[in-house]
Amino acid sequence: MGVFSWIIMGLLAGAVAKWLMPGKDPGGFFITMILGIAGGIVGGYIGTMLGFGKVDGFNLGSFGLATAGAVLLLFIYRNIKGRS
Repeated sequence: MGVFSWIIMGLLAGAVAKWLMPGKDPGGFFITMILGIAGGIVGGYIGTMLGFGKVDGFNLGSFGLATAGAVLLLFIYRNIKGRS
């Protein structure tokens, strides 16, 4: 996948993650995109380790793994932020 595809997938995955877990989070467009890209990396890694597949292109499975990773990162961020 090219860099532009990762940015688009990251933006979409981050937006869906924030839609699934609404709340007061800092950051706008750029932070959402970074959250989605990082979620794609985390989701792809965990998905590959658990045998669910890997993030290997712009398809529904890759998008699902990226979104799940972004939701996981958002959940971890909120728990860490809530403790401090």
